[in-house]
Amino acid sequence: MIIRKSHDEIARMREAGRVVAGVLEMLEKHIRPGTRTETLNELADEYIRGRGGTPSFLGYRGFPASICTSINDVVVHGIPGRERLREGDIIGVDVGVILEGYHADAARTYAVGEVGEVARKLMEVTEEALRAGIRACRRGNRLGDVSNAIQRTVEAGGFSVVVQFVGHGIGREMHEEPQIPNFGPAGRGPLLEAGMTFALEPMVNEGSYEVEVDGEDGWTVRTVDGTLSAHFEHTVAVTEEGPVVLTLP
Repeated sequence: MIIRKSHDEIARMREAGRVVAGVLEMLEKHIRPGTRTETLNELADEYIRGRGGTPSFLGYRGFPASICTSINDVVVHGIPGRERLREGDIIGVDVGVILEGYHADAARTYAVGEVGEVARKLMEVTEEALRAGIRACRRGNRLGDVSNAIQRTVEAGGFSVVVQFVGHGIGREMHEEPQIPNFGPAGRGPLLEAGMTFALEPMVNEGSYEVEVDGEDGWTVRTVDGTLSAHFEHTVAVTEEGPVVLTLP
């Protein structure tokens, strides 16, 4: 069942979303060669708690950090640690915050210094795919319209959509119904209604769509062919007036 939220509940999610957006803005200043990913995690944790929130990810099913940091061929769920960023890397940072009982969730992929043309295009196409999904997130559309808009944008850009991991509903729980694939035909799936809130998150690979989970840590998801991957995400509310992004400053 897709849980519809009241105006008050959406307003609460918006406040959590402001904290998420603030983390992503703050970290941008620290995304540079030489920075350890554990430093990004410490900065994010301090920022979130300093604004009365709690990191949604820390302890979720045993996840050991407050944010996810996914470098180059890591698609999602990278665990911060001693690794240092290098010139030319790309890094996806995923942030979730719970504030006064409501979650918000967003991700962004950053360039570390100067990156290659393929990496730059991959990030641009992934972010545009997210925008296309948000535009389709309108009352009266079907959920498949959102998925299809994302897939068409990605494939028109020459890249592939990850199929093993998907977006999701969000609200009092970090993961609510429905699952939101980043692929599929338009005109199918649940009818979108005002009050629904979704975390849209295209995960896009340079090469094959195939991914695998690290057998040692059980979290880190990498591309099978070792090519780059990018990830952008926003928490979005369907309203009578159209889609509203809740994870902006």
